[in-house]
Amino acid sequence: MNAILKRRSIRKYTTEPITDEQITLLLEAAMSAPSARNQRPWEFVVITEPEKLQKAGDVSPYAQMTKTAPLAILVCGNLQREPQQDGFWVQDCAAATENLLLEAVELGLGGVWLGIYPVQPRSSYLQALFGLPEHIVPFALIPIGHPAETKNLASRYDAMRVHRNAW
Repeated sequence: MNAILKRRSIRKYTTEPITDEQITLLLEAAMSAPSARNQRPWEFVVITEPEKLQKAGDVSPYAQMTKTAPLAILVCGNLQREPQQDGFWVQDCAAATENLLLEAVELGLGGVWLGIYPVQPRSSYLQALFGLPEHIVPFALIPIGHPAETKNLASRYDAMRVHRNAW
């Protein structure tokens, strides 16, 4: 619960770099997510080049913090790894994204989940920027860095949204 409650959307970062070891741990956490039929349809683009981070930040007006982050990870779905084409890749990539964000907290890092899929202009922009093949669909862009802001723990439990055995 501690990591879950500490996970907040962090949009301001220091200039301290992220190590290769930290990147590997983030990706290991992401790839430890549950997956329908164990298809693991995820692919990840690790973005550290300042020029690419700048351009990735132009994907939407809500992505400006990407321009000052030392790292961003683009979580993508590989449609060829989902032979039944039933759309579970979206859930799998969401689980991977949340695992990545929780590991960031454990590492003393902060990040924010920027939604890309299903907004087609955003997907198309990032597909072109990173030269993704057609069967690779950008799902979420996650800027990550050492937090330059502090947010309080927040429990968002709401008993009014819990229904037992029926609505």
